[in-house]
Amino acid sequence: MAHEKFDVGGMTCAACEAHVNKAVCNLAGVSDVSVNLLSGSMAVDFDESQVTPDDICAAVDRAGYSASLVAAPAAAGAAAAGPGAAHHESPTKKLEATAAAMKTRLITSIVFLVPLFYIGMGHMLGWPLPAVFTDHIHAMTLALTELVLLLPILYMNRAYFINGYKSLLHRAPTMDALIAIGATASVAWSVYAMFVMADQLAYGDVHGAAATAMDNLYLESAGTILTLVTVGKYLETRSKSKTGSAIEALIDLAPKTATVVDADGGEQTVDVDAIQVGQTVRVRPGESVPVDGIVLEGSSSIDEAALTGESIPVEKNPGDTVHAATINRTGSFTFRATRVGADTSLAKIIQLVEDANATKAPIARMADKVAAVFVPAVLLIALATFIVWMVVTGNVNEALTAGVAVVVISCPCALGLATPVAIMVGTGKGAEMGVLFKSAEALETLHNVDTVVLDKTGTVTQGRPAVTDILPAVRADGGSMSEKQLLKLAAALEKSSEHPLAEAIMALADQRGIVARSVADFRAVPGRGVTAREGTNPIAAGNAQLMAELGIDVDRAQLESFARAGKTPLFFAKNGELAGTIAVADEVKPTSPAAIAALGRLGVKAVMLTGDNRLTADAIARAVGLSDVIADVLPADKERHVRELQDSGHVVAMVGDGINDSPALARSDVGLAIGTGADVAKEGADVVLMHSDLLDVARAIELSRAVIRNIKQDLFWALFYNSLGIPLAAGVLYPVLGWQLSPMFGAAAMSLSSVCVVANALRLRGFRPTIADAAK
Repeated sequence: MAHEKFDVGGMTCAACEAHVNKAVCNLAGVSDVSVNLLSGSMAVDFDESQVTPDDICAAVDRAGYSASLVAAPAAAGAAAAGPGAAHHESPTKKLEATAAAMKTRLITSIVFLVPLFYIGMGHMLGWPLPAVFTDHIHAMTLALTELVLLLPILYMNRAYFINGYKSLLHRAPTMDALIAIGATASVAWSVYAMFVMADQLAYGDVHGAAATAMDNLYLESAGTILTLVTVGKYLETRSKSKTGSAIEALIDLAPKTATVVDADGGEQTVDVDAIQVGQTVRVRPGESVPVDGIVLEGSSSIDEAALTGESIPVEKNPGDTVHAATINRTGSFTFRATRVGADTSLAKIIQLVEDANATKAPIARMADKVAAVFVPAVLLIALATFIVWMVVTGNVNEALTAGVAVVVISCPCALGLATPVAIMVGTGKGAEMGVLFKSAEALETLHNVDTVVLDKTGTVTQGRPAVTDILPAVRADGGSMSEKQLLKLAAALEKSSEHPLAEAIMALADQRGIVARSVADFRAVPGRGVTAREGTNPIAAGNAQLMAELGIDVDRAQLESFARAGKTPLFFAKNGELAGTIAVADEVKPTSPAAIAALGRLGVKAVMLTGDNRLTADAIARAVGLSDVIADVLPADKERHVRELQDSGHVVAMVGDGINDSPALARSDVGLAIGTGADVAKEGADVVLMHSDLLDVARAIELSRAVIRNIKQDLFWALFYNSLGIPLAAGVLYPVLGWQLSPMFGAAAMSLSSVCVVANALRLRGFRPTIADAAK
């Protein structure tokens, strides 16, 4: 069974996605199809003996769209591992070009719509117009001016007509078809009215021509339809242009060059993709590890937060494994490359992000679902209306008036605005709250979330070590140091250390105004701690292993207590005796317990997923009131756990702050990144919590639910007007009351429905997250 990816062009709505999916699924030998509207991609599992990639592309072409096979990277190997993370292709430029083109299209439409609307609607609204537009003799000048102003709008938005009518030809109507039909009806009727005006003027009926111009020109309606829908399309396109930034941020993590050591001990700088398996690579302090490998000589402290999410660097000694994109904090070392190019851990994380984006189900637009039934129904009603009027009256003008009125009143302006207007107001409100929604899809999906998966480090916790306990030891004579004296000893020892735990101690010393004394014979003991001499007194700081090597006993019960509490103890010795213990931990954020409680009241289950050890994870979970904890997981496992939750029927939101969270953020239905987290998490996520406050997750869910309620109300009112207006336009009341709705009133009814939609959406500006705020 083969698995291939395809780029798909021409998709504009959920109906398009469904048509592409159906066209490929109908091919013999295809077992699974996943179409992603946002990325314009498709993943297909198929039997190569029954169907080929060319057959798949041809099926998409027949459905009215385009498809091309995405070339797969070369297989990983010693000399040809394929492009590594540093040179991975980024999709950002193509998407940004699309967004820029849509912006130009929108600006041009607005520039011509403003005078068109002023001239076309001025006489109805009492606006002052030049005499040439109000004088009955110049009625045709008014019509021609409107037509000239409309032509650029029609040209700039021709894609609606091309895609819309193409979808009708393929018997698969989309929202573009509604837009095209509504605009075409307005233009066609207006052009017909212009011919009538010309005929009236030819016979000297100036007042009749003026009346025709007043009542039967709907060119501004066509321009308004196209421009307003383009506003929503531009916002969507702009969001799509940011989706490639996640992969680009991951790519930026990898160094572009590396130092390779040859057999004679010489060093040369080479491109990262030129490194081969088995070569020796040197990494100096502050440099990033270029590829995966095993340490040969030297030792160091490696910051692995990029891959594991751990806030505390890991000591690396000969025989230990190092990974691409991790950062060397202290010593210099050499390692043997074991995985290069597309086979490195970072490259695989990038691939996970791409795969998750390609297979994540897109949001099905409610308006698109309605349009799939609404368009053919309206066309049938309009045709039936024309036939009935012809049979009953025999008057082509009246029959055409009724048929066009049906199409005009069913114009999708309100349907097209229902979602983007509410989304626009909702995202603006979110920005005020410090919750940035990067796409309408995120805001729409979040209301269905029933499970929130939380990373620990930097999400539930502060993400940086801090001193929690200062415990001077009691000497054999009953005496002990004061806390200040112990902190002075600690500062003297840790002043020259670059370890994050040392940084936490020095931060507290600075806060308390303690100046670190100078020490002599300072020596770092890799993986254990440091030793030095203060005057004639030998002093030391480190873990229990270092204390044991120095022959100093530590309190094992105290050690276990710290472990259960998720704290890391540092022991300090002077003159061969234990001087005291300072515990350091990544503390829980003040609002985390309230946030967990708020999620519970919203009916959302919270799960903590972390690469940290079980003892630490359980300690943090108890502190915040969490009962579901998954610990000791690697980046790929995080993505797998999220997928398993989705497979069991849950709608999952992932909250994280590290690069290691990127695959899980991409796999989840909605990814939320803490604002202080790594840039890649913020780029790869759908939502960014700028205040780094976990309560914002609950606020975002409340806002999403409010927006979705608003969208449903908007769609109801849009359909309500259509359900009343279409029968009225068709003339069902004509036999009883003599009412026949003209296209002018149809356009007015359409505009009124749009006003209701916008007015209803504006109510969201007063939204308040009551449950989240009450949990503070």
